Amino acid sequence: MRDHGIMGLAAALCLIAALLLAAPAWSGEDGPRAAERELPLEQLRTLSEVFSRVKSDYVEDISDKELLENAIRGMLQGLDPHSSYLSADEFSDLQEGTTGEFGGLGLEVDADDGFIRVVAPIDDTPAARAGIRPGDLIIRLNDRSTRGMDLSEAVTLMRGEPGTDITLTITRDGEDEPLEITLTRSVVQVVSVRSRMLEDGYGYIRISQFQNRTGANLREELASLQENRDGPLDGLILDLRNNPGGVLQAAVAVADAFLESGRIVYTEGRLDQAQMQFEASGSDLARGAPMVVLINEGSASASEIVAGALQDHRRAVVMGSRSFGKGSVQSVLPLNSGAAVKLTTARYFTPDGRSIQAEGIEPDVVLDRIRVSLREDAEPRRLTERDLQRHLDGSELPRSRDTEEQRARATDDYAVFEALNLLKGLRILGRGGR
Repeated sequence: MRDHGIMGLAAALCLIAALLLAAPAWSGEDGPRAAERELPLEQLRTLSEVFSRVKSDYVEDISDKELLENAIRGMLQGLDPHSSYLSADEFSDLQEGTTGEFGGLGLEVDADDGFIRVVAPIDDTPAARAGIRPGDLIIRLNDRSTRGMDLSEAVTLMRGEPGTDITLTITRDGEDEPLEITLTRSVVQVVSVRSRMLEDGYGYIRISQFQNRTGANLREELASLQENRDGPLDGLILDLRNNPGGVLQAAVAVADAFLESGRIVYTEGRLDQAQMQFEASGSDLARGAPMVVLINEGSASASEIVAGALQDHRRAVVMGSRSFGKGSVQSVLPLNSGAAVKLTTARYFTPDGRSIQAEGIEPDVVLDRIRVSLREDAEPRRLTERDLQRHLDGSELPRSRDTEEQRARATDDYAVFEALNLLKGLRILGRGGR
């Protein structure tokens, strides 16, 4: 009975293929479009034959559902690193990630040469607090090698009950031996947008991930900074470092908040619906304040859309290191079963027509990855006029600001320190952009 069932299924697959192959002729289409819809009958026969051989001869019994899902996963994995099959549970996890709360480690990962690579850790998560870096290669999850592991399977293994541990074995540039880092899973609540005043008149906005409400949250934070200043800002830093991307529409909304006119991004693909173009709505909410956008190798996808748009429009100076280079658009296509297919359907381009795919955004001002610290054997402060007895009073002249806060900022975050200095220079020169 079992063999008859296998052969029956194989015959059914061939019959379906034959019916689909004939479909263009029934519809009355001819020419190239009809040819594109024709299915390779011979290859489908081979697929059904392999299916029947596995069912009858493999050492263990495997369900039809598992075999067919594996076939679908393999078909999508062979396309590019970002196309994949999502089971119903994985589809649900993806939806949670775009709304801002999920359980796990707080890592954005990608497939790389058979292993799992870290795109970026998410702010204030177990991964970020443990010092995981963009570019780290995850070679083991607990006792399981990630060699050849499906990306969705790796994500599933890293997620789990809050309070449980998982050990990541990673390789890192500059380290001779693999590193073992044990992380405790937690409920990851992603706060997409944060802001603060750095100095009087100079604001800082950090976007850690692009979610459905990121555009609205940015507007709220920007309004708060301006209210704190009681007027327009003298300068603004937009920090997109280690931002792995997210929702395309959120990136468009963020760029739109700083542009008065012109194209923000456009996409090109094979389908009509993949041809999209997004334009600025006509209002710069920062009121022309000079801007610096910080990026690094962990800035990907939606982050690169924003940085590229502001760079092309000469609205901001882009500072840091070359970004990740993910210039493709994925569409999530729900299936009747409750699962979904994540499929690369288009490439996106900056307003000037630059493709970001595999190239990234090249910053206007390059910052090498350095660490600033005060020397233990630093020379004592040199004598100045102010130290001399009976020096002339210069109180009517503006006194220089205390440098202690500046030193602290330089050692805490050198990139922000440099961006702030650049903003001050742009304001002195009276420039609102690059």
